Amino acid sequence: MAPDMVAEAEVEANAEVMASVEEGPTETLVIADISCDDAYLTAPLADAATLPEWR
Repeated sequence: MAPDMVAEAEVEANAEVMASVEEGPTETLVIADISCDDAYLTAPLADAATLPEWR
């Protein structure tokens, strides 16, 4: 059986990634690569990892 491997992603050397919290009825975490059109992801803020969880 072959191992379940994920291919390495190519990373742009000059990519600029930012995050923000969009307020509203549901607070949403938005992470976007501003150097590329339509390159973003969103998640409910309640489901996002906190900084201590990332460490």
